[in-house]
Amino acid sequence: MLATLTTLALVGCGPEAESEAATPEATRAATAQEVPAPNTLTAAEREAGWELLFDGETLSGWTGYAGPDALEGWGVVDGALTRTGPGGDIVTEREFTDFELSLEWLVDEGGNSGVFYRAALGEEWMYHSAPEMQVLDDERHPDGQSPLTSAGANYGLDPAPRGVVRPAGEWNVARVVVHGAHVEHWLNGTKIVEYELGSPAWEQKVADSKFSQWPAYGRASTGHIGLQDHGDPVWYRNIRIREIR
Repeated sequence: MLATLTTLALVGCGPEAESEAATPEATRAATAQEVPAPNTLTAAEREAGWELLFDGETLSGWTGYAGPDALEGWGVVDGALTRTGPGGDIVTEREFTDFELSLEWLVDEGGNSGVFYRAALGEEWMYHSAPEMQVLDDERHPDGQSPLTSAGANYGLDPAPRGVVRPAGEWNVARVVVHGAHVEHWLNGTKIVEYELGSPAWEQKVADSKFSQWPAYGRASTGHIGLQDHGDPVWYRNIRIREIR
C-alpha cells in the first residue's frame, strides 16, 4: 500500500481535483499553475480563508475522542494521516460551527472508516452524537450493498448514488459543507447528499434508525471534526477547513 500511496501522490490533489486522466495539455497547464504539494495551501487559498487541519508530518491538533491514548493507533505515513493499529476514533482539538471541510481519503480493499462533523464529547462513541460521511470500499465491504451505508452517504439516513466513488487504492476527494442546519456531502466533484438537520424529514429518518436510541445524535450546533477507527487501514491527506462566518 505504501507503493500505492507513492504512485497516486499526484491523483486528486486538492478540492478542485478532476477525475479525468491528465492529457499533455492539462499536465502543462497544471505545471504552469504550480499545483501545490499535498498538505499545503496556496496564498490564494489562505486568502480565501482555508486552513490546514493536518500538516502532513505530525498529529498536532488532533486527539482521541475517548482520550489521548487513541492517537497510539494513528500515525503519519507518506504524508497521510493513517490508521496504523488499534487505538480509537480521533477528533480535532478545535470545535467548528459552520464550515466547508475538504479532504482526500483512500482505503485498502474492504476498508471502512468515516468522517464525522459537529462531534460532541462525552458520549460512549463518537457516532452517538455526530453525523457521518461514510468512507468505504463499496465493491468489497458489505456496507457497500446498501446506498444508505455506501461511500459518501450520510450514514444510515441519506443514500449515496452509485458510480461516484473511486475503487479501493485510489484517492477520493470529499467535501462536507455545514451551514446552520444545512449539510451537503460532495464526492469527487459531485454533490451526492443534501439534508437539513432538525427538519421533519430528518427527524423521521432518525426516529426510524438506530440513532433514535441516542438523544445527542445530530443535536450539537458546534463540535469537532472526527475520523473513525473502524479496524481497517485508512489514509487521509489535504485535510483543510474554511469557516463560514
